[in-house]
Amino acid sequence: MATAVVERAYTPGSAADFDRLYRLTYPRIVRTLFAIVGTRAAAEDCAQEAFTKALRAWQTWSGDVPAEAWIHRIAVNTAISHRRREQIRALPSLLRRLGAPPPGRDPAGHAEERSVVAELRRLPPKQAAALVLRHYQGYSNREIAASLGVTERTVGNWIAAALQTLRSRMEIEV
Repeated sequence: MATAVVERAYTPGSAADFDRLYRLTYPRIVRTLFAIVGTRAAAEDCAQEAFTKALRAWQTWSGDVPAEAWIHRIAVNTAISHRRREQIRALPSLLRRLGAPPPGRDPAGHAEERSVVAELRRLPPKQAAALVLRHYQGYSNREIAASLGVTERTVGNWIAAALQTLRSRMEIEV
């Protein structure tokens, strides 16, 4: 007869518990962030930054939300900040290109643009995060709401809007 594995509760400030949280959640965090930032390297960088922030705040984690949701909130916010910084860095090159005629379409570039990850990156970051947490990570709307610090209704609205946008952009049934 198989016995169910029961996860022990996390203790704020416990180094062993933070190590356990890291080992159990790191792969999921990276997968979530990949869908938001678009590259594995950026996702891993954001995950490391998020875990560094979380470690600094581990003593003060109140336990009012599950530790997994807490670390996802930090990670998603880190990825959103990364995307904002990326957009700001891209602004000078965008300004230099204004006025020049657009180059011809490269078929390989067009195929890449239509990839799901590329389309996820075009969504508002919080919509992309909610969609990834729901459909790729399997979280419930309640868990996503706790992770992102919003209401379940907001999560539902973000997911619905993201799916509608993806449907119209990719002309597929999502």
